[in-house]
Amino acid sequence: MLVLAKAVLSIMLGFSVSVVFGYFAIKWLKKKHIRQQVSNTLGERHKKKNGTPTTGGIIFIIPTVLIMIALVLTGKVEFSTNLFIVLFVFIAYAIFGYIDDYLIIKRHTNDGLSIFWKLVLQIIVALVFFYMFLSSGNEPIVDIHTLGIKLDLGWLYGMFLLFVLVGSSNAVNITDGLDGLAGGLSAIAFFAFGLITWGANWASGNEAIAIFCFVLVGSLVGFLVYNCYPAKIFMGDTGSLSLGAALASVAIITNHEVTLIIVAGVFVIETLSVIIQWIAISKFHTKVFLMAPLHHHFEKLGWSETDVVRMFWSVGLLLSMVAIGFGVWI
Repeated sequence: MLVLAKAVLSIMLGFSVSVVFGYFAIKWLKKKHIRQQVSNTLGERHKKKNGTPTTGGIIFIIPTVLIMIALVLTGKVEFSTNLFIVLFVFIAYAIFGYIDDYLIIKRHTNDGLSIFWKLVLQIIVALVFFYMFLSSGNEPIVDIHTLGIKLDLGWLYGMFLLFVLVGSSNAVNITDGLDGLAGGLSAIAFFAFGLITWGANWASGNEAIAIFCFVLVGSLVGFLVYNCYPAKIFMGDTGSLSLGAALASVAIITNHEVTLIIVAGVFVIETLSVIIQWIAISKFHTKVFLMAPLHHHFEKLGWSETDVVRMFWSVGLLLSMVAIGFGVWI
């Protein structure tokens, strides 16, 4: 019962702070004219979203970080290197995303950080992650318990960290295309990983990381108050990159990289749809989907935005329930 109480209180705390913070954040972003530039390729439905405030990821990032700091300082949560790693990755990718959003707004185009600088910054984060991960007593091992696979990657583990961080952060970024879609899916994914992490006793600071997940779930639900259709604010790269990277870091620390693929199944499918479409067009001069990512394909079929979001949330919830059973019960 103590676990349930802590989880519920963490969610309530995150929700309450983010809802209040979001109200003032939206006013401030409007005053500073920090607004979204919507691509003309998305059709008439999305043109009306032009001018909606962006960088709304701060609505769940800042409350989550401040709440975790407060919980650590008051002794409610035990500080550990692994918790620091998760917070470091979360904040670092939020900063990358904010820089990207800022450049897009300043230039009035969709050109933010160059691919080169994105890669350089993400390599730096992966190296810091790798160093802290090893210095805290963790081993550079990919352990897939169910399949009985245990791989000691040595220094190559740094490359593995980079691959998972980049893949996960960009998958959430690709999915962030409809009101409430990425935010809702992320809330479901972090709730699943909160439960899974609480049972990962082999990982130092697992309970503190689980509480981080639950606080973030509450903050995301608070953000959805303003982000569900019709959205009053978008999370931007500030939010999407930080969410994907944080989810990846929790999965890596708890040795649940395979479980991440299940929990983030919708994000994975969205990313695959973009890759498949790119290959089909560049190599075979044809299209597999009416438009990629996949959520735009359903829009082109005539589905309403809210119907697409509800379906994707349902699939994400189903996959997360499977992952919880796989990662905790079975």
